[in-house]
Amino acid sequence: MASLLHVTAGIAGARPLEASRRFSWRAALALTALSLVADVDVLAFRFGVPYSDPFGHRGATHSLVFAVLAGTVTALLLSHGGRRDFWRTAVVTCLVAVSHPLLDAMTNGGLGVALLWPVSNARFFAPWRPIPVAPIGARMLSARGLHVILVEALWSLPVLAWALWPRVREPPFPHAQAGR
Repeated sequence: MASLLHVTAGIAGARPLEASRRFSWRAALALTALSLVADVDVLAFRFGVPYSDPFGHRGATHSLVFAVLAGTVTALLLSHGGRRDFWRTAVVTCLVAVSHPLLDAMTNGGLGVALLWPVSNARFFAPWRPIPVAPIGARMLSARGLHVILVEALWSLPVLAWALWPRVREPPFPHAQAGR
């Protein structure tokens, strides 16, 4: 999959971590890196590891175990002390990390995602696969790659608008809430 939806998940994850009304670009950058880390497995191609291998593309690094571990480590780095802050951050970071294999499972190509590794090497697809699989590398600069980017943009733009939209400082109907 092209990285636009993964980046969107990282940026959107920063919204619930806002300590103030200002968007945290530091959290967005960390969560975007987290949302992309599962694709480190493409380096396996350079070492001759086949796609279908448990450590090939969409293998171990796309498992729920890997996602939760990566999310927990990121939460430790992002939380500013205190158990409550850590747990809230950990929920968000783990959800962002888990979004990567789940989004990849919603693509229409490849061999599936090893969600249950190390328990099982089986690869899974979601029952609904509306996202076209992206070509890897320079092939992303083809007409097919452009099609993938356009489809992902349609899914990403509403989420990015929500994530980046400034928070309202005053309630929209202050008189309605005053009577409570």
